[in-house]
Amino acid sequence: MNYEITSNNPVVKAVIEGSAPRNAQIAAARGILPLPQIDLLEILVAFSEGTDAELRNNAITTLSAQDTDSLEATMRSFEIAPRVLAYFAAQSGLPAAVHEAVITNVRTPPTAIAKLAAATQNGLLIELISLNQQLLIQNWAIIDAIIGNPHRTPEAERRAAETKREFFEKERGAQQIANELRAQGRNAAAEFIEQAEFTSDLDASGMTLDDAVLLAELIEVPDQETDDSWLGLEYIEEIYEETEEQRQATIGKILGELLSEEDEISSERVSMINRVMKMGVKDRVKLGMKGDREARNILIRDPNRLVSSAVVNNPRITEQEVEMIASMRSISEEILRQIASNRQWSKSYNVMHSLAKNPRTPIANVLTIMSRMQLRDLAVLAKNRNVSDAVRRQAGRLYNNRTGNKN
Repeated sequence: MNYEITSNNPVVKAVIEGSAPRNAQIAAARGILPLPQIDLLEILVAFSEGTDAELRNNAITTLSAQDTDSLEATMRSFEIAPRVLAYFAAQSGLPAAVHEAVITNVRTPPTAIAKLAAATQNGLLIELISLNQQLLIQNWAIIDAIIGNPHRTPEAERRAAETKREFFEKERGAQQIANELRAQGRNAAAEFIEQAEFTSDLDASGMTLDDAVLLAELIEVPDQETDDSWLGLEYIEEIYEETEEQRQATIGKILGELLSEEDEISSERVSMINRVMKMGVKDRVKLGMKGDREARNILIRDPNRLVSSAVVNNPRITEQEVEMIASMRSISEEILRQIASNRQWSKSYNVMHSLAKNPRTPIANVLTIMSRMQLRDLAVLAKNRNVSDAVRRQAGRLYNNRTGNKN
């Protein structure tokens, strides 16, 4: 079991990792292994999150039967595992005193407190969380959890709102967000925020700091992996900003294409598409080259050929994605030509086959591809009414030549 163990007790390590006898594991899951409560709770929480059904079910039952008085005292201990504190922070129905102990324990993970602040119906607990301004400053998600909980008290809302206004809305600029991302080990996202044009003037871009954070979630490629050598002078005109009407038309195009492929699009995804399209062309190009699969799936549909070219030059793009792009009827001929002439993708039969079937692929590229196609695929292509007459005729000729058919 991959579980970070806090206790120094070797028995705890042996039971959690499975080197202890099975009987000992079962006894621990049932709460009858003679161990201090702190150690036993760490084992039970580990089992409750594990894949062993017997141990997991027994552990959950044992955890739910804990004496709340002793549990409160244990939650106040500085030796208790953070994972145990997080587990009980997420349990509804516990006495308020237990949750108070969890909230005031400095070992409780901030993410667990944020979840508790968002979920609890006890306004006094929310107020208790809001009193720890240092915690709120270091973990802004807790502020949003407090403000978003309808059971918050007026005092909790006031404290959270004041902290947000004083320490985030006034001082939390793009560079601070980048610093926070870098501290989390998300260097690629930090680089994007630092270099993006929209972060230099959020008001002018119509963006907020929250928008910047959410866009950073799409970044996965660091600068050192990107290569912009494909950018040439012929793209200069593509860099200029679009009109608002053009952007709205692009949003409609992207949504229309996605709806034709999926049953529905979530409101969160629509919101993300709108955020992406608020960015100028330069920033969308950077996102195309550095973004994750979701960013690539959005931007490959951007009618600006500079943006869609950036997507196919993203170093993390997969063969499966390129095959999907090669079959898209809405994609520009320029992108299909780039894929056809790419040394890496030209080695993929599936990608080349998709290009051959796409009526938008330039004929010169299709003719080259057909010389490598398998007989059965040539036969199908020769009858495909979606491709041009020239492609069908050439497919038929190649098929007849290889099979010796004179017809």
